[in-house]
Amino acid sequence: MSVNRPFKVLMTADAMGGVWTYALDLIRSLAPFSVEVGLATMGAPLSVQQHAEIRELANVTLFESTYKLEWMENPWEDLEAAGKWLLHLNQIFNPDLIHLNNFAQGNLNWGKPVVMVVHSCVLTWWQAVKGEPAPESWNTYRTVVRAGLQAANIVIAPSKAMLLEAESEYGGFHFSQVIYNGRDPELFNFTPKENFIFSMGRVWDEGKNLAALATVAAQVNWPVYIAGDPVHPVTRQLNVLDNVHYLGTLTPAATREYLSRAAIFVLPAKYEPFGLSPLEAALSGCALVLSKLASLQEIWGDAGVYINPTDEASLTTTLNELTQNEIKRKQIGARALRHGLQYSAKQMAATYLQTYTTLLPILKSNSAGQPVLLSRTI
Repeated sequence: MSVNRPFKVLMTADAMGGVWTYALDLIRSLAPFSVEVGLATMGAPLSVQQHAEIRELANVTLFESTYKLEWMENPWEDLEAAGKWLLHLNQIFNPDLIHLNNFAQGNLNWGKPVVMVVHSCVLTWWQAVKGEPAPESWNTYRTVVRAGLQAANIVIAPSKAMLLEAESEYGGFHFSQVIYNGRDPELFNFTPKENFIFSMGRVWDEGKNLAALATVAAQVNWPVYIAGDPVHPVTRQLNVLDNVHYLGTLTPAATREYLSRAAIFVLPAKYEPFGLSPLEAALSGCALVLSKLASLQEIWGDAGVYINPTDEASLTTTLNELTQNEIKRKQIGARALRHGLQYSAKQMAATYLQTYTTLLPILKSNSAGQPVLLSRTI
């Protein structure tokens, strides 16, 4: 698919975690379709590494800020200021479409079609991790997120499970769609596998449940390596993991190197709307041990081994059985690789572009206040 002139998208992203990786993969994969992206970042300043990643992309204009996100402590003044900033970017960048990877600004007066992606949210996280509804202290968050989602022209989720949870929490949306995340398979490879277990994620995030893996590590036959940020971005609390080889925050290249060598990858999460880390592990030929969550089972089917994330005995037994059975490890790793190839960044970008173009005819008001249908040739 091609367009007559560069198609412009104003996209928001935060500088933390998987949304950053997702945004860069999508931007990079949209370049062959003549799509230019204005990337507005919030939440935290970009690192030197992130600035370097941006410079590698020819089809992106960076607009950087440190405005707080909805889930951060007392963000309401920042959200209002961020809205004014984003509307200014809408004027100067003049995009055809708005792609929001956060919630608070969905109901601004954009005058453009709005795509909103629900990667995760506090309320569905709380229910999954705590086993109960979020407390009343999150009611303002609930109101802000619901308003943003219900104002968007279309809400996209990275799995059917995440979409169902969002609809249950926030009500129905104008339109909705599932677009699975993707990564570039050519970034990943595997050398002869070594006898160690690997995991990664936000160590501070209770939903990732990496502490469970650290707890059982002393009873597991092989050494366990864990990578990820241990410091909570709001409270600054340091989360320490015992009994494992803790690697800290790795560069993308170092992460790929560990994945290429690891025989087993474990994700014991209590909450995971999609999960880029198991996809990266699968594309590296690792045997996948995953939590028995609706989203992960939806995405990986029989390409992984599933465990109850709260059953440490089951996790220990499963890992030890795999360490002792090379044939089974290789079979699971091969299935994961074959299955993972369908979740490519190229396919993700093509699906997003198709969704974008269906939204191009938009209703605006003429001077008499009557709706006028505008469209572009694709």
